[in-house]
Amino acid sequence: MNYLQNITLLKKNKTRLFTAENVYGKKGAGGMAEVTDIPQPEVENLGQIWGGPNNAAIELGQKWKVRPCIDLASGTETNLMDVSAEGRITHIWITVDKKHFRELILRMYWDGEANPSVEAPLGDFFGCPWNRALEVVSLPINVNPTGGMNCYLPMPFRKHARVTIESLCKEQVKGFFYAISMDEGAVGADEAYFHASFNRTNPLKYGDDYVIAENIKGAGHFVGALLAWQQNNAGWWGEGEVKAFIDGDAEFPSYVGTGTEDYFGGAWCFNKNFSAPFLGYQDIMALDGKHTNQVGNRHAMYRFHIPDPIRFQSDFKMTIQAIGWRSGWRYLPLQDDLSSVAMWYQSEPHVKHKVLPCANDLEII
Repeated sequence: MNYLQNITLLKKNKTRLFTAENVYGKKGAGGMAEVTDIPQPEVENLGQIWGGPNNAAIELGQKWKVRPCIDLASGTETNLMDVSAEGRITHIWITVDKKHFRELILRMYWDGEANPSVEAPLGDFFGCPWNRALEVVSLPINVNPTGGMNCYLPMPFRKHARVTIESLCKEQVKGFFYAISMDEGAVGADEAYFHASFNRTNPLKYGDDYVIAENIKGAGHFVGALLAWQQNNAGWWGEGEVKAFIDGDAEFPSYVGTGTEDYFGGAWCFNKNFSAPFLGYQDIMALDGKHTNQVGNRHAMYRFHIPDPIRFQSDFKMTIQAIGWRSGWRYLPLQDDLSSVAMWYQSEPHVKHKVLPCANDLEII
């Protein structure tokens, strides 16, 4: 994969940027907010909170960063992007206080579909579970100090795209910043739609495999797994194998790895944090200068199948075993707290995602 290979090609596409300063990404319409209590008509039409005047710009007025961010009302789903056109999202940047990472739900709807193709807590989607602003330097997802979250996965659509954020917070969220870049132009007939789903099992039942992705029907390719893991036992926790069940696999899968740290690109129990173009692992306890692999320790890891997509023609499922050690060098099935975001491309329609856990079941305690 070479992001630079087509950079010299001339195209007649149009670049649009959707932000709080230009909510519809219109040509020549950015930075038009005025320092006033009267909301812009397009902000009202999109359904965002106006929030009143930005007093920082009261002396300078229009064109001087009057509306750089938005507020999110409790219990509401706010539109970030709503456009009728053909093209693709090329970049998403978002930042907000990290305490809200698990309480804000990111969704994306393609071509007027009723059920979202993308649904996941904001932090988990960007590889920052546990309400921590981690540093991630992968190519598809890039998170920089302090909590600047970026996604470069292309997201094509043919008629319409809508991106929303739902707040499960009990209070209004202040200072939600976002920028969504769009390349408006023709989408190829063989281009698939981007999908992402979230799952959490807390605790995992003894002897069960954790499900990263399931009930995916249609033709497509799996491109990423982001996994958050909290230990309920001390000691090494990552002996479990990743398994992908492809196109009718039943009891035995076609794709079987050799261990958790192996699948995420490490070896021999990790023993060090790293963030690479397609693979990464971070031990949250080690970031705080504490000993690793203790009860309650939390881990975050990612694997992007960009150069090596896992292709399927009819159906797909991915699981991971949770295995530690007990006395006598015997495997111990673990009952840990696991959550994940699965990412893939497929043709539509897609099977409706499993119902997202309620706020209490999403909560990080």
